[in-house]
Amino acid sequence: MAAMQLVTNLKKSVAASLWLAFLTLPIMVIRVDTVEKTVTWRWMHLAYMLAGSFVLALAWYFMMDRRDRGAAIKNAEGGETQSRLSKMLEDPRIAKPLMAFGLVVAVAFPYLFSMYQTNILISALIYVVLGLGLNITVGLAGLLDLGYVAFYAVGAYAYALLNHHFQLGFWTVLPLGAILGAFFGILLGFPVLRLRGDYLAIVTLGFGQIVRLVLENWSEFSMGPSGVSNIARPGLFGINYSVEQATTYIYYIMLGLVLLTIFITARLKDSRIGRSWLALREDEIACQAMGIDNTRAKLMAFALGATLASVMGVVFAAKTTFINPASFTFMESAMILAIVVLGGMGSVLGVILGAFLLILLPEYMRAFSEYRMLIFGATMILVMVFRPQGLIRAKRKVYKINTEAA
Repeated sequence: MAAMQLVTNLKKSVAASLWLAFLTLPIMVIRVDTVEKTVTWRWMHLAYMLAGSFVLALAWYFMMDRRDRGAAIKNAEGGETQSRLSKMLEDPRIAKPLMAFGLVVAVAFPYLFSMYQTNILISALIYVVLGLGLNITVGLAGLLDLGYVAFYAVGAYAYALLNHHFQLGFWTVLPLGAILGAFFGILLGFPVLRLRGDYLAIVTLGFGQIVRLVLENWSEFSMGPSGVSNIARPGLFGINYSVEQATTYIYYIMLGLVLLTIFITARLKDSRIGRSWLALREDEIACQAMGIDNTRAKLMAFALGATLASVMGVVFAAKTTFINPASFTFMESAMILAIVVLGGMGSVLGVILGAFLLILLPEYMRAFSEYRMLIFGATMILVMVFRPQGLIRAKRKVYKINTEAA
């Protein structure tokens, strides 16, 4: 059986490499010099491509067979099995020392590494909170939101404009930004209460584009494409920090906000409203039949997700000291959604890991500047094919009912 499968894979790999060679023949082999009016035939390039594509195709089919065998074994065992990584992280003997070590490294990070590295990690922490916020809406409640970046923009522009016109400080605007985010989340939630799936995604995508276009074209309000500059960095009791000190200060603010967000989202997941979101995600009709208020659950999901995004917008404006509508395009929403999907929808730890991978990996691959986005895209495809549930699957709680007579 194994030998037959190997022969089949070899045939498929040969066919794939030959088909690719046929499609790319004009690009890889033929080189026309219009100045000298000569044609060069580069057959060695074709040979290299044939060999490389054959090896990659063979490896691909081998991994696909391995994935299918693993799925068959899981089905035969009568359920889903946890990955080794999930089992390790759930073991207190491993998880607690890892958490303690990670916390110590996080606290000491600005003193161990350069300001450049600290700035990169601040960006990663911002995306951790954004991912956890969208995880509430998409991962827990099952409401696909493609306009999430709009709430991020609301917080950023709230701080930028209030600081520019009224000289309000960071700590004053931070709670105001959260309130504004919740308000806009409810404002979006009401019109889409009856929408699901693709229709909901299209409406939220439109909402995100409307916010961006308003910021870009209403120059009297938002200063248009020029943006808002000279935004004040966070201070403490009137103390003005240097750029390096302010970066360290923002880092510790973000570290505190990340820990607070992790605590809140983890507690919400196991709370009454969290179970309502999970029921809503699985079956909206059954959820309503069980007496759960779908309207309240949806609005709370939109409001809480938008609140976290708006708070991160305030921090982003304080970190960069300059914002414009180009910072809040659809690609930002797509990146945040990719973080949630890659990490594992509904998994707090998975979203954190996904945020660090998607934000830090392209940054530290600048040595391969010509190929880093190619490697990045290939990595995403491999993960989505072989780990469609995400890097860390959200653990489902099983409630056992004792049917024995008392």
